[in-house]
Formats: sequence, C-alpha cells, structure tokens
Amino acid sequence: MKISKSHLVLVAIALLTMSLQACKTKKIAAKPAPPVTRPVETPKAPEPAPVEKKEEPAPAPEKPNYNFNNIQFEFNSGVLRTESFAVLDQVVKEMKKDESVKFILNGHSSAEGTPEHNMSLSVDRANSVKSYLVNAGIPAANMQIKGFGETQPMTSNDTEEGKILNRRVEIKVK
Repeated sequence: MKISKSHLVLVAIALLTMSLQACKTKKIAAKPAPPVTRPVETPKAPEPAPVEKKEEPAPAPEKPNYNFNNIQFEFNSGVLRTESFAVLDQVVKEMKKDESVKFILNGHSSAEGTPEHNMSLSVDRANSVKSYLVNAGIPAANMQIKGFGETQPMTSNDTEEGKILNRRVEIKVK
C-alpha cells in the first residue's frame, strides 16, 4: 500500500504539473502581445496630368416657328372661340423662344354690319388677343395692334363658313 500511495502521489504531482502548464498556455494565449506594425512606405506613382475637359457646346436653341394659325372669334364679338385657346397657347410657347421679336396683331371681321362697326370690332379682337398674350407673359411692347375691319377678307363673305373664317386675328412678325 505504501507503494501505491507513492505512485498515487507521483501521478497526482504529474497531473498537477500538467494542469499548471495547461493553464499557463491558456493565460498566454488569452493575452497575446499587440503586434508591432510599421508603416510601409510605398513609392507614390506620379499623378496623371489632368485631362482638359472639352466643353460641349450647348444645344442650339430651337428656332421659333412663327407660322401661326388664325385666331377665331364669335359673331359680332371680341370674345375668343374655345378652339382659339390651344392656338394661343402655342403662340405663347413660340413667342417665348425669342422675346426680342416684335409682332403685329391684325384684326379682321366679316362683312356683316357697318364698316365703322367692323373696324372697331377688328381692333377689339386684336386687343383681346394682346390681352391673352400679355397675361401669359409676353411683353406688351412686343405687340402692335392693327384693325382692318372687313377690308381684307380671307374668303368670300357669301357663305357662313366664309364669314366664320373672316372673323379672325392674324399674328405676323414685324
């Protein structure tokens, strides 16, 4: 039994020694030393020469189309017809492309009524168009009014369709 005890003590000492060694490695492994890093200098490549950017010319502004349709009016009135609003909106769009251009608004009427009344009516129609254009942002100074009454019919005043076409305002470039 004495031999067993001595063997047992030796085994216990060996196990204790091994466990202490195992603990030491764990402690060392748990706290590694911070690595020393040294900046490595790499040679800098020369920067490429700046490339001059070629400025592309701005696209040429669209040329205005001053070939306007005539603006139509109701019988014996300076009131615009409903279908004339689309024409006037297109006129405004084209006029805004070059606001330095001057225009003449030529008012006309059909042959119904006295020449004096038709002359007054044609001026009222031209003023009605000018008011619409000014309200849409076209400078009033760019427009001149002329009334022609029934003196320059577009078609014959013998038919109702002809009379309707003669109740108009033409927009011309000055």
